Amino acid sequence: MQEKISRVDRSALKFNQGAIVVFTAIAFIFNYTWLIAFVALILLIGTLFPKVGLFKLIYFNSFKRYGIIKPDIVEENNTQHLFAQGLGGIFLAISFILLKYLNQQFIGWTLSLLVLALAFINLTLNFCAGCFIYFQLNRFGVFSNKIGGKQHV
Repeated sequence: MQEKISRVDRSALKFNQGAIVVFTAIAFIFNYTWLIAFVALILLIGTLFPKVGLFKLIYFNSFKRYGIIKPDIVEENNTQHLFAQGLGGIFLAISFILLKYLNQQFIGWTLSLLVLALAFINLTLNFCAGCFIYFQLNRFGVFSNKIGGKQHV
């Protein structure tokens, strides 16, 4: 099996994680369930259409462009990062539904805080739980080796 290697800017990933932490914390502190929905939407759109992810666009068009954050380009497969982002988006979407429509405050906020905690761990300790889950699922053959005509691990 051949892994699809691409260029990934780890600074963009870190910016994305930092934005998740900040916005989810603000949502929790001020009980802004709409902000949970907003972050979920940003993550899900960014997963399905990586070039238009809002946090990445802000990073590339502002922070990177003006030298506020320096790029950290590495060659690696981006699929596991997109999987992790999508997983976070799904958890936040479920959290929003629980909070807004099912009146399940404890479970809803617990899911949001779990996403916040895992993004914070990734941001500070460089351990991506979503990437780990992706690799474990892939190891057990859950994913097809060919997705969209491209070879993946």
